[in-house]
Amino acid sequence: MNRDAWIYCQIGAREHYAVPRALHLAGDLDALITDAWQPPGAFGLLPGAAGKRFAERFHADLAGARVAAFNSPPVRFELAQRLRRASLWEQILARNAWFEKRAVAWLRKNCSGNTNRTLLAYSYAARDIFREAKQRGWRTVLCQIDPGPVEEEIVRREHERHRHLATTWQPAPESYWERWREECELADHILVNSRWSRDALENTGVAASKIRIVPLACEQSAPEQACPREYPAQFSAERTMSVLFLGQICLRKGVAYLLEAARMLQDEPVEFQMIGPSEIKQPEETRNVRWLGAVARSEAARFYADADVFLFPTLSDGFGLTQLEAQAWQLPIVASRFCGEVVRDGMNGLLLDEVSATAIVEALRGCLRRPAMLQEFSRRAVSPRAFGLQNLQQHLAQIP
Repeated sequence: MNRDAWIYCQIGAREHYAVPRALHLAGDLDALITDAWQPPGAFGLLPGAAGKRFAERFHADLAGARVAAFNSPPVRFELAQRLRRASLWEQILARNAWFEKRAVAWLRKNCSGNTNRTLLAYSYAARDIFREAKQRGWRTVLCQIDPGPVEEEIVRREHERHRHLATTWQPAPESYWERWREECELADHILVNSRWSRDALENTGVAASKIRIVPLACEQSAPEQACPREYPAQFSAERTMSVLFLGQICLRKGVAYLLEAARMLQDEPVEFQMIGPSEIKQPEETRNVRWLGAVARSEAARFYADADVFLFPTLSDGFGLTQLEAQAWQLPIVASRFCGEVVRDGMNGLLLDEVSATAIVEALRGCLRRPAMLQEFSRRAVSPRAFGLQNLQQHLAQIP
């Protein structure tokens, strides 16, 4: 790997800290700069889901790494945002600016001298950090978390089509995209996780020469007792086919078409499990849909274990890490083509030719009629090792 020292900036526990872990295991991580970092159980100031998220801000692989975290301030920040009832975009912009300011201050205090360094930061919270890095002559790498303005336009159209689902989505303010465009200009390299994201960025004018595809890493493994999966000779009212959707329940994920497909399949032996925070109005007429709410990452395992099919009909995703998590559990996938390339059509799952209720119904009816096909898909699941830290290290090593 390139022997420059890498400084890695990250808000939250994105991707289970895969990139800094890969760098640290290769001996190339100088520092991880993040908003919060504590062993499990250290955060008890926030109730509910927010408290659970802070409690997972740690990874044992990085126990010996140099970590710069601000701990108490992010807790106070989140509480202050609640008290002032800031809008979603006000919170996002304020959080990103808050983090960048503290990251820059830490760099100025702790990184002196002319040591060659590469600074890696995530889109939308990188501009001021990149400005500081460029003044020092460092190499800059932007991790692009989504397909950018192309995705926002897709989402805007969806909300116009499905107003009956009463979402609270609002487009990003222009200042958000102005900062992002400057980040792209300041970046020497831009990492995306799929061909879909690469094409979307190129369509917005980002220089193709800067863009490199680096798939996400996933090392989740299933317990031995969960493998191999067993499917019945046929599904029935007594043994229904369980279809799992796990993630943010929003129009961008194709949920409007999923719900329409569920209505079309109400008289067939199939049940949908909806796991995750919801941004939409919950329809009342879908009797074969169970809404189970958000769960912590540590609690998701049992839903992967109990499902028969994982449904991922996204209209746009930078990658879709849940696909890899499902495959770690040998769970067949029905997915769209607008995300990371995990599903090999007809091998470990099915790819939708389009994201529509009709296409989803056709795919799921095929699964209902041929449980043996699901058994084969499960047997051919992608090994997590194909998307492990070693694969990620190799991709990072190839950045010139």
